[in-house]
Amino acid sequence: MPYLRGMTLHIPFDNSYARLPDGFFARLGPRPVKAPSLIAFNDALAAMLGIEGADDPRLAAMFAGNALPDGAEPLAQLYAGHQFGHFNPQLGDGRALLLGEVVGRDGIRRDIQLKGSGPTPFSRMGDGRAWLGPVLREYLVSEAMHALGIPTTRALAAVRTGETVIRETLLPGAVLTRVAQSHIRVGTFQVFAARRDLDALRTLYAYTAARHDPDATGPADLLARVIDRQAALVAAWLGVGFIHGVMNTDNCTLSGETIDYGPCAFLDAYDPDTVFSSIDRHGRYAYAAQADVIVWNMAQLATALLPLMPEPEAAVEEFTALVHAMPARIEAARLDRFAAKIGLAERRPGDAALIGDLLDRMHANQADFTNTFRALSDGTARDQFADPTAFDSWETQWRARLADAPDADSVMRAANPVLIPRNHRIEEAIAAAVQGDDAPFHRLHRALSRPFADDAAYADLRSPPTPAEAVRATFCGT
Repeated sequence: MPYLRGMTLHIPFDNSYARLPDGFFARLGPRPVKAPSLIAFNDALAAMLGIEGADDPRLAAMFAGNALPDGAEPLAQLYAGHQFGHFNPQLGDGRALLLGEVVGRDGIRRDIQLKGSGPTPFSRMGDGRAWLGPVLREYLVSEAMHALGIPTTRALAAVRTGETVIRETLLPGAVLTRVAQSHIRVGTFQVFAARRDLDALRTLYAYTAARHDPDATGPADLLARVIDRQAALVAAWLGVGFIHGVMNTDNCTLSGETIDYGPCAFLDAYDPDTVFSSIDRHGRYAYAAQADVIVWNMAQLATALLPLMPEPEAAVEEFTALVHAMPARIEAARLDRFAAKIGLAERRPGDAALIGDLLDRMHANQADFTNTFRALSDGTARDQFADPTAFDSWETQWRARLADAPDADSVMRAANPVLIPRNHRIEEAIAAAVQGDDAPFHRLHRALSRPFADDAAYADLRSPPTPAEAVRATFCGT
C-alpha cells in the first residue's frame, strides 16, 4: 500500500535527531496496515504541539503508518541496555519509529513516535507490531500520569490496524503515537560506550546537552542534572503508588520522563514488596525497590559517560560521589511527598517516623494506598483498615502534629488523588475494546484526566478490586 500524502494535517517538523550520523539509527518507513480506524486522538496535546488540521478524516491512516505527513523523516533509534541486570549490547526500536520532532507552542522540543508500526532492523525476530491491550494501557496510564503532574511521555493517538497479531493467541492490532521530550535513554549512551566509539559518544553528549541542558558545563554536570530529574521522578512514582515494572536502562530517559508503560501497575492494598510484572520473577523492580534500581541505573550512565572525561580515572571519584548521594536525595523527595500526603507542607524531625508508622500499619491491615490517604481529609481513613483500631492510635499522634500544620486539608487534597488507573479498571476497558466497545476506555480516560476531582459520576472507579477482579500480573506489550 503506497503512503498517502497531501493531507490537510500539518505537523511543523524540525528533525534534529535525523541530522545525527547514520550510525545512530536506521532510516525506514512504517509498514502500512489493512484497515486503520481511530480510537482516540488527543486534541489538547495536538494543539500544544502546533499541529493543525486535526479534524482531517485520514488521521487514522497517518497514525497507523499508512500516511506520512510532509516533513516526517521516520527512523528507528539505536540503543543498548541492561535488562534485569544483564547487558544487551544492541537493542533499539524494534517496533517503533520516530517520525520527527516539533517545537511546541510552549517552546519545548518533542519527539513524535509511532509504536507498533512494523519491524525494524532492531526487531530481534519480532513482528514489530503491538496489540490493542498495551496500546490502550499506555494511552490511559501515560495521560493519567500527566494529569497527576508526573513527568511522562504523552499519548497523541491510538489506532486499530484492522489486522491481528499473534501472541499466545490471535489479538487485534493497534498503533500508539507517543510524544516525549526525547527518546534518549541511558542505553543510548551505553551502546556507544560498549563499542568504544568515542566519536559517537561525544556527538551524543553534545546533542543531548544542547537539547536538554544547554548550560551544562560537561559530562559530570549533565550526570548531576539527570540524577536530579530521576530522583524526583521516582519519588513522584512512590507518592502515587506507581510500579514501573521494567526499569531497565533502556527504559530510563535523560529527560527524566516516565517511559514505556508495559507491565506497569498501581498499588491497591499497600505492600512495599508488590510486584506485578510477569517477567520480574525476583522482585528487582518491586514498588519499594525502585529507589535502589534508579541509583543502579544512574551508575550505568556514569560508567558510559566516563570515557568523555579528560582523565577518566580521576573522574571516577567525582562520578561515584554523585551517584552515592542519590539515595539520600530520593529519600528526602519521597518524605516531602508523603509529608504532604498527611497534610504537612513542611517536614520536621519526627515526621519520617510518623509517615513510616502509618505505612507499616497500612501494610499490616491491607489498607488501600490511594483511598487511605484521600480519606484522611474526610475523617474516614480508619474504614480502610482491617482492624480500624490500628489507625486510631496513629491518628492521635497525627492530630497532635497537625496542630502546627496550617491548611493541612488543602495540602492533603492537592497531594492525594481521588482516582488512579486501577489495574482492574484498565483490564475491563481493554476487554470491552477487544469486543469493539470503546466506551469504557473513553469513560476511564475522562475520569483520569481530573484525578483530584471528587466527582460522584466516577465513584465506582475509586473502588479497589474484589478478589475476583484483582489483577495479579501485568505483561510487556511485546
